[in-house]
Amino acid sequence: MARRFRFNTIALFTRDNRRIVEFYTKVLGFTTDWDGVQPNVEMSLDGMRILLFPRKEFEKMVSRGFTYPESINGTMEISLDVPSFPDVDKEFQNAIEMGATPVLEPVTESWGQRTCYIADPDGNLIEISSFN
Repeated sequence: MARRFRFNTIALFTRDNRRIVEFYTKVLGFTTDWDGVQPNVEMSLDGMRILLFPRKEFEKMVSRGFTYPESINGTMEISLDVPSFPDVDKEFQNAIEMGATPVLEPVTESWGQRTCYIADPDGNLIEISSFN
């Protein structure tokens, strides 16, 4: 069967691109060559891409309004793997010290994964985890 789709990227509709870019670059290590002016931002980390686009600009583009979750958004997550259990704890603490919102402190789950959750400034959930 011929392949229909190839997964491309995750796009986040943001309240404030500058604030989200700062979070993802400083807290999580993403890189970007965003000029600070264009509404579309492409960020990358180890071959993974995230696009950012302002909510208001998206609504203009599609000629309709949307409602957005307030506070923490429990509709999706971005999952980041780290090499080891101690790295989960280290990255969680680092993210919190740099202003991330804590959601779930590091815990080792019964299925053998050490995981934790933080939220970005728009309330998007980010899982940091390891199976080692």
